[in-house]
Amino acid sequence: MHADEARTDEDLVRRLLRGQFPQWAGLPVRRLESGGTVNAIYRAGDALTVRLPLTEGGAGTLEREAHWLPRLAPLVPVPVPEVVGLGRAAEGYPWGWAVHRWIEGEVLVEDRVEDPGRLARDLAAFVTALRGVDPGEGPRAHRGRPLAAADAETRAAIEELRRTDEPFDAGAALAAWEEALAAPAWSGEPRWIHSDLMPSNLLGAGGRLAAVIDFGTAGLGDPAVDLIPAWNLLPSSARRVFREAVDTDDASWARGRGWALSMALVQLPYYRVTNPVISANARHVLRQVLAG
Repeated sequence: MHADEARTDEDLVRRLLRGQFPQWAGLPVRRLESGGTVNAIYRAGDALTVRLPLTEGGAGTLEREAHWLPRLAPLVPVPVPEVVGLGRAAEGYPWGWAVHRWIEGEVLVEDRVEDPGRLARDLAAFVTALRGVDPGEGPRAHRGRPLAAADAETRAAIEELRRTDEPFDAGAALAAWEEALAAPAWSGEPRWIHSDLMPSNLLGAGGRLAAVIDFGTAGLGDPAVDLIPAWNLLPSSARRVFREAVDTDDASWARGRGWALSMALVQLPYYRVTNPVISANARHVLRQVLAG
């Protein structure tokens, strides 16, 4: 997916565990299929996962998660990852890596939501609880900036998509983007946000939200960023349920729609060949947003 991506495999994970966490050295290791773009994920035994960042930029999020997740976990209504070990560069692998507790659940997928209304309410409960956490000395989120700061990148992505064979209405996308930019900016204090509530970071079970994972980009910002599941996961029939449960104003809803659109536009040209999960979701978002 990335030009500077590190190569990993199961043998590397076994060697890293043997050298740094010998208590887990005998566990069977297998790579998990994932639509993620930041980490290669391996299951170690029944109770652990090993996450190896694919790029140097991804490696910078590990200690951030290890620091903040224990503080956030008691304050949100669903499980979040528990970091049980931080590894260091070794065995030819150039960066730090992490061991997490395994969390049961299935990765959610757009168009395959079992109980949309109930999931919408569960997502709203998580978003509401997270934004209610005392900001304290929290870090700025990866998307902890005004929507307008993404303008140049979003317009560049639209132009890049124009040059592909992707079936894509550039004019409609640009109009929707400019409509989102016209919404009043967030004027309140920054709130805690996950900032990457993609379906691949959400686990479900029995029609409910079972866990939220991958907090590497979490921090303080505009709470509208965490409204993106309304377009990247929930069907239109559940969108109103989510909006009412999360209790958001018109301006925040418009910015949330803008963030969903921008993320899809930026992701699609980059991952359209290398990551079918992310590119399929980006196309889904574009259909949902441009449908009105």
